[in-house]
Amino acid sequence: MDNYDPNTFFSSIDRGGRYSYMNQPLIAQWNLARLIEALLPMIDNNEDNAVKIGERLIDKFSDIYKKKWLSMMRSKLGLHGDQAEDQMLIKDLLDWMHNNDADFTNTFRDLSNSKKPTEKIYKISSFQTWYKKWMVRLQKNNISWDTSLTMMRNSNPLIIPRNHQVERVINSATHGDLKCFRDFLEVLENPYKADGKSKPYQMPPEPRERVYQTFCGT
Repeated sequence: MDNYDPNTFFSSIDRGGRYSYMNQPLIAQWNLARLIEALLPMIDNNEDNAVKIGERLIDKFSDIYKKKWLSMMRSKLGLHGDQAEDQMLIKDLLDWMHNNDADFTNTFRDLSNSKKPTEKIYKISSFQTWYKKWMVRLQKNNISWDTSLTMMRNSNPLIIPRNHQVERVINSATHGDLKCFRDFLEVLENPYKADGKSKPYQMPPEPRERVYQTFCGT
């Protein structure tokens, strides 16, 4: 996913967005339920007991996922501790990203810099409002600003395997050129590290480079 959109999906076999970004928790729970079904004979010799145990396990998933997701998002924003406004602060940022076609990966990485981002998209008043709220929340941390920055930089990669880059690598490899693959693999081995080689791979795709559909095995 480049620009943040919770409805994003790429699979060629997904006709209705079943595997969209926003549906990932539901699909994960569904997959776990199928796994539990396969393991029922190993859970208990009595099928009814096995089903009850399995259902109790599956029912815990939603709460566990929400806690893990919130913890991850706090780390991405350098938030320490648990404050009542955290969920809304995170939601507001994601809504802003969606409404303004902001790049998911680059937005979080830009926020991980020691200075306020100055690119044109960040001059929008709605972002300025959100940024002020974020600064207020950071003041409630029991850790230093430098520690928050380190947390963010360790949680927000510079490089992800963007679809248009993967497509470029595959096309080159099918024509016998593996240099693109080796170069790509080198930066992916250290996705949080900034160096001269990483910059080209940080860029979102141009409109002509966008990949709208992927296939099993790619």
